[in-house]
Amino acid sequence: MQSKETKVLMGKIGLDGHDRGLAVVSLWLRDAGMEVINLGRYQTVDGMIQSAIQEDVDVIGTSFLGGEHLFFARKMLDKMRRNNVKARFVVGGIIPEEDIPLLKEMGVDGVFPTYTPMNEIVDSVRQLAGPG
Repeated sequence: MQSKETKVLMGKIGLDGHDRGLAVVSLWLRDAGMEVINLGRYQTVDGMIQSAIQEDVDVIGTSFLGGEHLFFARKMLDKMRRNNVKARFVVGGIIPEEDIPLLKEMGVDGVFPTYTPMNEIVDSVRQLAGPG
């Protein structure tokens, strides 16, 4: 087990109000011993970045169901770079297979489509957070 607790910020950017997946993954991560800050739905890129800075998180996770993942991932990564946010960035939800390589090329650290098993998400987030 890590000596420093992994800290994860979760939220849904945009107007998509379907947050069940976000809530479930937040619980999985919390049950695995991570500190999870779930901002919930209707977040903005700026709000997510400011929260990530204030909370000094290791990983930022967002969930997408409405096809806006490429647009918002690009905005998040750009804003993270401009604000020197060193946290790792992961996305999940309804992500078409053909978009996974595009997201990774952009700089997304982990992509978890809806069918990703719980242990894979937990292990990946822990590994991305690095040693405690």
